[in-house]
Amino acid sequence: MVTKGFVPVLQTIQNRLPIFQGPTNIYIIPPLALSEMQEWRCPTQEEFAEYYGNSTLNVTVDTRGQFPVPLDIVHGKLGTIMGSRMAVGYIHMMIGATGLVGVLLRFIGPVTIVPAITLIGLYIYKTVARFSETQWGSVLMVWVFCAVWKIDASEVPLLKRTGNGDHLANNDTIATTDITDTVGDHVEQDATQDTSVNIETEKPRRLVYRISESPPLHLISIFALQQCLMSIAGPLSTSLLVSELVCAQDVELIKSQILSSTMFMSGLTTFLMVTIGVRLPVFQGPTNIYIIPLLALSEMQEWKCPTQEELAEYYGNSTLNVTVDTRGQYPVPLDIIHGKLGILMGSLMVVGFIHMMIGATGLVGVLLRFIGPVTIVPAITLIGLYIYKTVVRFSETQWGVSLFTVVVAVILSLYLTGVRTPLIAWERKRGFYIKWFPLHQVFAVLFAIMLGWGLSAILTECGVLSDDPLSTDYYARTDSRSYVIRQSPWFFFPYPGQFGMPSFSASASITFLLATAFSVLDSIGDYSACARMCFVPPPPTHAVNRGIAIEGAMSFLAGAVGIGHATASYGNNIGAIGITRVASRRVFQATGMLFILMGVVGKIGSFFITIPYCVIGGGMIIGVGIFVGIVLSNLQYVDLNSSRNLAIIGISLLMGLMLPYWVEKTPDGIQTGNEDADRIIAVLLSNPSCVGGVLACFLDNTVPGTMEERGLNIWQQEYAEGDTTTSGSWEEGTEVYQPPFVPEWLKRSKISKYIPVIPSYYKEPSHTK
Repeated sequence: MVTKGFVPVLQTIQNRLPIFQGPTNIYIIPPLALSEMQEWRCPTQEEFAEYYGNSTLNVTVDTRGQFPVPLDIVHGKLGTIMGSRMAVGYIHMMIGATGLVGVLLRFIGPVTIVPAITLIGLYIYKTVARFSETQWGSVLMVWVFCAVWKIDASEVPLLKRTGNGDHLANNDTIATTDITDTVGDHVEQDATQDTSVNIETEKPRRLVYRISESPPLHLISIFALQQCLMSIAGPLSTSLLVSELVCAQDVELIKSQILSSTMFMSGLTTFLMVTIGVRLPVFQGPTNIYIIPLLALSEMQEWKCPTQEELAEYYGNSTLNVTVDTRGQYPVPLDIIHGKLGILMGSLMVVGFIHMMIGATGLVGVLLRFIGPVTIVPAITLIGLYIYKTVVRFSETQWGVSLFTVVVAVILSLYLTGVRTPLIAWERKRGFYIKWFPLHQVFAVLFAIMLGWGLSAILTECGVLSDDPLSTDYYARTDSRSYVIRQSPWFFFPYPGQFGMPSFSASASITFLLATAFSVLDSIGDYSACARMCFVPPPPTHAVNRGIAIEGAMSFLAGAVGIGHATASYGNNIGAIGITRVASRRVFQATGMLFILMGVVGKIGSFFITIPYCVIGGGMIIGVGIFVGIVLSNLQYVDLNSSRNLAIIGISLLMGLMLPYWVEKTPDGIQTGNEDADRIIAVLLSNPSCVGGVLACFLDNTVPGTMEERGLNIWQQEYAEGDTTTSGSWEEGTEVYQPPFVPEWLKRSKISKYIPVIPSYYKEPSHTK
């Protein structure tokens, strides 16, 4: 309290801004780090007993039977902290007194400040949850009161703003006459200037290959391989999770069939999405949105796998001849596995049909009236931030290799942006010549993954990585999963009903239905992010409708095939476009065909599965990191000077991190008296995109705000139908969204008004006398 008493004095001699000075989270992190060091650990009770036994102090234990900590130990630790803080404080003071801050400001800008300070603010969510969990009702009451209590800023004279956004001082007015005169003078002056000379400069290309451009065939194959390596982690991890859910973790045949079917469906969905869906370069595959329902199902009693005692009783009462494996374990019967897969199949088919109808009926266009940048940014950003757990799981196998992969990609794609590589080319007319091409940039991810893979091979051969399957760095070895290649069949053709007939479960359907709702929201955000990365206008309503309809139809087919999950758009591959600057539609069509090939030819797919986990983690750091930045770029549409928008985005991000953390920390915290209701609420609150997205959407549509302030005027204008103009900030116009094989007469007919998945150019005839 003594330090805080100096606050008014400090404000008079510092920068004189109304800033409160006190302990912040910046200085909480160092004590947490010190507490993990051996020399900063507090003595145990045994050490206290020995300490007091060798001393002449008279000490008594407290009411809990605990020895008190000696004051000399406490004062010694405080003395160390005092000396360290005094030294650092002196350096801190000299940085300001010597003017070194001015030098630092030359290198520190918004790109540095925003991530650093935002992460400090978001990292406090654990502390907020610790205080709020004592009584969530009081927290929500305070929050609702603050949200409802709206003060109109226009009624406060001090908060009125001029046309350029500056605050008016007391008794200031806007001299509109002077402004009009000034503008008129400039117009007259410009009108007298000679405009006979027009100099046109060619706009520099921001993409090596645009969406509608087709690279040479040999480059398409390499670009497709690069995108494949960026997204291989999703099908691998999700198929393993489904195998564990249906108790097939030890049945290699079922695991390989689920993995092959997952790759096949990912490739087919990607090809159809790029060709007739939204027609943006978007990869479709299993995402974290559908992983959360699988994890929720695994906690239910009816989805628990049978124990060895139950299996022994099962086989004892049957006439089946069965032998235990090398570990003495009974195998899980195929009818149990197929029964669980049948439930997933039927539930996904029902939900997939609903998903498809949302797009086919044009319901997405209705949703776009209520979903804007203020909703999209928190919802999709939380997905990117929450995926860090998956990235850590892959990267922690060997952090050195993961960071090496990231560094190589960053150097090739960012630091060497203006460098061109000389290549020897040949044409019939020109013969041999030198062609300067950004080779290192368009293949930055591929080169990084290949070099990281090679480094893992060297560490494996040198014995640096452990060969113990229980060790963390075992999956960083290049031979940790080589058995998959030997056990995989040469050919496998997925087909509907391969695991039996579908069945239905209310609990599974509800969890998948919730995932589908947020998958639609995620897809809308991904489409917008991909359009921004490709420098094209946001997709019009008919393109979004087609994209959602294709996703739903493929989810229905995925359920029939029995892979246990649906497919959605991938943010990692959108981030890869920003690195490689290759947005060609042909590349992603080839990526889809490559995944289909890997699903059919088992040996090829299993080869890519052997990529070390640490290399996959490095690729995910690159893709997810850029994707989060792309999503944040949607904030340019909204008024960031508005406290309304800043409050909605900040609260939504914090709640989206805090509530899932609380549910994970307190699994029994929700007790409504109904187990099914508890389970559904837990599934909802454990999804960060659900919490942040729904909260942001509710606040954005209930808290008063203008269309311009919310960014909906530009957002909805760019989603308008039939806008085929090409802005100076775009590489191509909305013609990239035109569906193939749709005749022009149908687009201009009256029927097109009632078909939500095609553009409508129909105009009502004018009636004149």
